[in-house]
Amino acid sequence: MAPGRLDHFIYVLRSNPVTLLAFGMLFFILGCAVFGPALVPYDPLATNASNALQAPSWQHWFGTDNLGRDVFSRVIVATRLDLTISVAAVAMSFVVGSVLGGIAGYWGGWIDNVLNRVLDTIMAFPLFVLAMGIVAALGNTIENIIYATAIINMPFYARLVRAEVNIRRNAGFAQAAKLAGNSDLRVLAVHIFPNALPPMMVQVSLNLGWAILNAAGLSFIGLGVRPPTPEWGIMVAEGANFIVSGEWWLAVFPGLWLMMAVFTFNLLGDGLRDIVDPRKRT
Repeated sequence: MAPGRLDHFIYVLRSNPVTLLAFGMLFFILGCAVFGPALVPYDPLATNASNALQAPSWQHWFGTDNLGRDVFSRVIVATRLDLTISVAAVAMSFVVGSVLGGIAGYWGGWIDNVLNRVLDTIMAFPLFVLAMGIVAALGNTIENIIYATAIINMPFYARLVRAEVNIRRNAGFAQAAKLAGNSDLRVLAVHIFPNALPPMMVQVSLNLGWAILNAAGLSFIGLGVRPPTPEWGIMVAEGANFIVSGEWWLAVFPGLWLMMAVFTFNLLGDGLRDIVDPRKRT
């Protein structure tokens, strides 16, 4: 990161305590995803019938499940999988949506009309139901969960970029860039698109949380990641069967971890917008 950008990043963190808290929580989650599998005290897949359904204790901080597996180890290890699904899906929808929206907004015409009809078709469905249909048709693998999540999130970026580009394509700075000899593609990518990034960063932070909830929801209903793979949605679904009998920790701790991740990404929006906004780099 260049010195000027680093100074701006530090300034944003200092000026907004909520953003500082959000980034602190984000680094904690990233640390769990990167280093967690190597640091957890137990094998998340190892079963031990003699330790089944033990309450939280010093030996097992989050208790054990019905097969004797350590819930804390499984929650931490699941962070990497859920975060990978979320980041991959949002990155894919961001790139594809930005390209399609930029082309439609800058050149318009039949491309714009076709894109709008496709986006209207996608958004006509309840998005989670559409994701269920895609995964059910293609098979419940991690790759298909990522594709389904990317497809339902892509219209948000395409429409946002299309609107921002359509407003600014005839602005003075864009016309000046053309007169300076820049190609249309360079004007779009270098001069116009950066101005669409601030609102898109807010959308990215929200979509990261939605993507985690979508993956967990698909796993909860049996269309997501397959057991015994540690995943928050699966753990909540399995633990829900034991709440009535008093083993609350099986569903509560994975649910709290899921809530913390979504809450963190929701808090990040304003900070990311301020960091990438060209008008605030003074």
